[in-house]
Amino acid sequence: MRSGTLYYVTRNNDPALLVLASLAEGDKHGYAMMEDIERFSSIKLGPGTLYGAITRLEESGWIAPVASEDRRQPYTLTALGRKSLENELATLNNVLKTASKRLRHA
Repeated sequence: MRSGTLYYVTRNNDPALLVLASLAEGDKHGYAMMEDIERFSSIKLGPGTLYGAITRLEESGWIAPVASEDRRQPYTLTALGRKSLENELATLNNVLKTASKRLRHA
């Protein structure tokens, strides 16, 4: 699963993609991610959904916990996570361009 391909992120509302997009701006703890994700996507993630995605991303090496003296655990985007996000965004961009072109010609 460490191939560098984030293959389970396939929709713009996938919790993992949303977490990676949030962390691309900088380190955040869970509640800050939930607020940020809702602000930029209008999608409200519940704690179970968010922390499930965080767990999968951490296990895959795409995000990592950051040392903190606060009781809240911040996370950071790793180099592998950044590359996976870049790849996914390139794929989504291609899908959007193709779909838009096809709609114009339909």
